[in-house]
Amino acid sequence: MKASSHLKAHLALLGANLFYGAGFTIAKTVMPRLILPFGFIMIRVGVTALLFWLTFLGGQGFRAKIERRDWPILVLGGLFGVGLNQMLFFYGLNLTTPIHASLIMMSTPLLITLIAAIILKAGMRWDQGLGLLLGIGGAALLMTAGKELVTAPDAWRGDLSIFFNAASYAIYLVIIKPLMQRYRPILVIRWVFFFGLCFVLPFSWPQFAQIPWHLFAWSDYAAVAFIVICCTFFTYLWNIYALRILSPATAGAYIYLQPLFAAVIAMLWLGEVLTWVKLLAAFLIFSGVYLVSFGWKRKSRMA
Repeated sequence: MKASSHLKAHLALLGANLFYGAGFTIAKTVMPRLILPFGFIMIRVGVTALLFWLTFLGGQGFRAKIERRDWPILVLGGLFGVGLNQMLFFYGLNLTTPIHASLIMMSTPLLITLIAAIILKAGMRWDQGLGLLLGIGGAALLMTAGKELVTAPDAWRGDLSIFFNAASYAIYLVIIKPLMQRYRPILVIRWVFFFGLCFVLPFSWPQFAQIPWHLFAWSDYAAVAFIVICCTFFTYLWNIYALRILSPATAGAYIYLQPLFAAVIAMLWLGEVLTWVKLLAAFLIFSGVYLVSFGWKRKSRMA
């Protein structure tokens, strides 16, 4: 039974990151051709928030009370985990390429370590510091790749937005972790998406109101449904399920698969090219993430 649960947890993480990897390309098929970035966010956050509240209506913990001291954290979780996170991500993805976006998103574990060191006063080993430099160097190389900036002059702006999106999500993970330990995760996520919707509504509504629904083909509706249901609703649920069984380190390691999935899908679907600059940037980012995430563990086992 235990082996079966572990297998299901690994499959959940694999499926979630496959959806994430595919989402980079699928979102580009309708954005900005039919939907502008913030209009897309209105659909994604609004529908997902509704699903989280309706699907588990009356479930265990639905009426659980939240302590007064924790409400500000939930509000900030909605700001950094949904509001800024989604707006920066879709704005950036609209300007850059799926492969660039997926590689820069690998900076998230690096930024979590840096932000935890600042906010939680956590220590940092020399190998983690080196990892941060390597990872940020790889992201900087990707943002300044001259050949691609000629064909996509706004790509650097999109890359920078994706990087800030990763930083926003890292802040969210650091500040929300204590609440995930005190309350049922599904209860926390409901309120995070509720407050996130409040933040994105004023910015997203004008572009949402301009969406030309009459021009949508069935494939366009399918692309939007995939981003909302698969890349948002199911990925959050599957990550929660997996974290009940597997360690956070194991769950975090699956993020390394996102660039692989994104690159293969982007090359097959959009005809993107995997250049040496992208490969070098991927190597630097991956090396940095490895040092930050696993370097100290390897040393402690050897000691």
